[in-house]
Amino acid sequence: MFQVNSYTRVAIASALLLALGGCGKIEALFKDDKGAPVAVPAKADGSVAMLLPDFTQLVEREGPAVVNIQAVRAETSRQATPSNDLPFPVPEDDPFYEFFRRYMPNPNQQQEPQPSESVSFGSGFILSADGYILTNAHVVAGGNQIKVMLTDKRELRAKLVGLDKRTDVAVLKIDAANLPTVKIGPPSALKVGEWVAAIGAPFGFENTVTAGIVSAKGRSLPDESYVPFIQTDVAINPGNSGGPLFNLRGEVVGINSQIYSRSGGFMGISFAIPIDIAMKVADQLKSNGKVSRGQLGVHIQEVTQELAQSFGLDRPRGALVVRVEPNGPASRSGIQVGDIILRLNGQTVESSRDLPRMVGDQPPGSRIKLGVWRKGNEQNVEATLAELAAEQAASASEPATPSQPQSYQFGKLGLTLAELTADDKQTLGVRGGLVIQKAQGPAAQAGLTNGDVIIGLNQTEITNIASFERALSAANGNIALLVRRQDSTLFVPLRIN
Repeated sequence: MFQVNSYTRVAIASALLLALGGCGKIEALFKDDKGAPVAVPAKADGSVAMLLPDFTQLVEREGPAVVNIQAVRAETSRQATPSNDLPFPVPEDDPFYEFFRRYMPNPNQQQEPQPSESVSFGSGFILSADGYILTNAHVVAGGNQIKVMLTDKRELRAKLVGLDKRTDVAVLKIDAANLPTVKIGPPSALKVGEWVAAIGAPFGFENTVTAGIVSAKGRSLPDESYVPFIQTDVAINPGNSGGPLFNLRGEVVGINSQIYSRSGGFMGISFAIPIDIAMKVADQLKSNGKVSRGQLGVHIQEVTQELAQSFGLDRPRGALVVRVEPNGPASRSGIQVGDIILRLNGQTVESSRDLPRMVGDQPPGSRIKLGVWRKGNEQNVEATLAELAAEQAASASEPATPSQPQSYQFGKLGLTLAELTADDKQTLGVRGGLVIQKAQGPAAQAGLTNGDVIIGLNQTEITNIASFERALSAANGNIALLVRRQDSTLFVPLRIN
């Protein structure tokens, strides 16, 4: 046994008080005023404490509002059917014909479609206590029977209220009351590097929790013009689609929708639909059963540094108009090919991917004000939006190959050009243009290819060789060619220095 003097007792007591105070400070780092876990901020010197968040409270509170979804689709498969054909010729009057027909297998026998079913699995979350559920459109599209499984083991038949394939959002309704619901948070407040968590049913394993960080915001994916995706490294697998993405306050900030994968499984890159966009779609689906969007009637492309220099713009920004649909809102308002749309109703169009979302947020028939960069000056244009038509299948028509009359060489550009014939103009739907017979040197390096049709230079329409030469001499070395390539139209910057 050892003795403790009064000095030692004071020292131990002081150490205990300091330790208790330190625990309180550490605990305060992990909790906000509501007790939800929050991230530890960086210090003034830039260093970050290696402290990980605790998701247990989030899962306990929000987990019951996450559901599993099964959608049954009717399909057809081919099944073998009896056939009178035999693998070798046997006369029908042969006494053994019936024996061979019944018992000899025929590898070439005909088949006919037979009904079958396939099941799609996904996740979702409850928006309201009376049974409205949000999920992905691709989870339930085409399903003739939709079943929702709650965390209390109840299985309920769901009705499809509506879906929107352009944003991959769907709303379901189940007949229930007093259901647990999620809280909706602001995706705009998310920061790259912030912790997030997902709850779903990957491969059918219900109520699975995974976590990671926000890798990027505003991601644009091919054929996804209306969604600025949230990119994360949260583990998302088949079955997670439609499930919620939570911030550390337990608020839903996104709907887990897609993954980037070469194997079909998670590879560290997943994408979520921002919840504010999904909620706008959900409100329209609940009210009207469909989504109505405004349409301007233009085809656009991104403004690169080279294109900005060609058009006299101070920096790359805006949406460059490469085609104006005839008799559309843009055509009636005077929008021209080569215009760069910089603003819509006072909001900056920083990138070409911003414009479809901004126009789509406006209801059909609304009047909008556009700030347009045209030939070195900014102008204001007003337009009345039409309604965006339902998705249609792409045309299967083959692009026309223009004929090749007299050739004209522009050695400095690396181009050999020819004027379009009357038949070519009618086929392509243009007033005129120049077909590229040969591209080499600077033209080939810029990406121009044989068969491309030049219909503009900078913001000047090109109809023949004379108009091309005039526009070329006025370009002062900054050249952006408007090119028709098969079914698409785009500006190609051409460096000649």
